Amino acid sequence: MRLVAEFTTEPFDVDGQPPAHATEAFEAAQRAGLETDFGPLGTSVHGEEDVLLPALTGVLRAAFANGASQVTVQVRADGVERVSREAGGLNGLLAEVAAELGGSLSGLSRGEKQRAVLLLEAKGAFEYRKSAEIVAEALGVTRFTVYNYLNRARD
Repeated sequence: MRLVAEFTTEPFDVDGQPPAHATEAFEAAQRAGLETDFGPLGTSVHGEEDVLLPALTGVLRAAFANGASQVTVQVRADGVERVSREAGGLNGLLAEVAAELGGSLSGLSRGEKQRAVLLLEAKGAFEYRKSAEIVAEALGVTRFTVYNYLNRARD
């Protein structure tokens, strides 16, 4: 059976360059022969079950050996899409948070934007693929600012 695994290494780097724990985990997946897609919020890998599952051990080792404090992994059968928690998906969550905060997300103050990111996280917005970029665009900030807001909330 073909599987898809998505993993995110933390802490997120906010200076613009992917941290070693993210790049080394990605390279471990490539060395294992998996199809890989490196992204700013996480990496997706595809492969046959008998290759992918054992390869995840190497991915985790590489991440932790290079400074990761946490690695989040999700595995599903290839072809099965993530189930959206909200009928409107990420755009619905953005609209919901905008309504809660009383206006356009891009017009919010810095503190309100931080609150918006926390509300979005609580609603599961960052479970969506490319969510940091989409949230950043809606807020009128960079994705690294979004990561920074998330990291501050976790500290």
